Amino acid sequence: MNTEITTKPITNLQGTWELNNGYKMPYLGLGVWKAEDGEEVINAVKWAIEAGYRHIDTAKAYDNEEGVGKAIKESSVARKDLFITSKLWNSDQGYESTLKAFEKTLQRLDIDYLDLYLIHWPVEGKYKDTWRAMEKLYKEGKIKAIGVSNFLEHQLIDLMKDCEVRPMVDQLEFHPWLVQEDLQKFCAENDIQYEAWSPLMQGKAFKNETLKKIGEKYDKTPAQVVIRWDLQNGVITIPKSTSKDHIESNADVFDFELSEEDIQTINALDKGERIGPDPNNFDF
Repeated sequence: MNTEITTKPITNLQGTWELNNGYKMPYLGLGVWKAEDGEEVINAVKWAIEAGYRHIDTAKAYDNEEGVGKAIKESSVARKDLFITSKLWNSDQGYESTLKAFEKTLQRLDIDYLDLYLIHWPVEGKYKDTWRAMEKLYKEGKIKAIGVSNFLEHQLIDLMKDCEVRPMVDQLEFHPWLVQEDLQKFCAENDIQYEAWSPLMQGKAFKNETLKKIGEKYDKTPAQVVIRWDLQNGVITIPKSTSKDHIESNADVFDFELSEEDIQTINALDKGERIGPDPNNFDF
């Protein structure tokens, strides 16, 4: 992996990195994929905020934006101090439909603006019109930063041929089995912030012997090792959990630093293996 991008400061749970438009994004957040709307997601978001998280990542497809919004409203932290991400679903792509879907997302979240809005998947023949709508919303100040999710290099190149505003973030499947070094390098060269979804490999990280051994050296769990590895590689990460203990544990990664040798050992676990769908071949 290209280690030139590991110079970003990593200080604490509320630390941020600057996107290419100057907006600041917390480099560790809570993902709420599969968290059931209602009590489960409300509790998870509240626990995260109480633990010091300031970055919450949801999506229309998760069917829990309303619960996330309720938790935000009921928390003691001001909206301006939170970073809220949501994503546009595939069936809503297109210019006019994007504008409408965005307004519905704001209504469900019961907030006035989004910090980050992402195109969830690169739907061929639609994502350019979708991006034009997102540019409009961004220029109107309704979104502080816009980006994409699951876009590979050729899709980013295609999008950037015609765009007026360059994507600020690409949220991708990223974990020790799927490093995609060339894609990460491309994003770094184009000042697009790399962000990880499924960083813990949907729980498979907990059972990996290499990660366990590295964790023992630092008195850390395999999950904490992976999250720290993400951050030291300049990758924003949003581990998903609905457990109070795990939410708190996932944030306990600021009192140690992985050695270069350990980073390279984790990099060597890469086998180009996806847990989620292939962005070049999906049918939803």
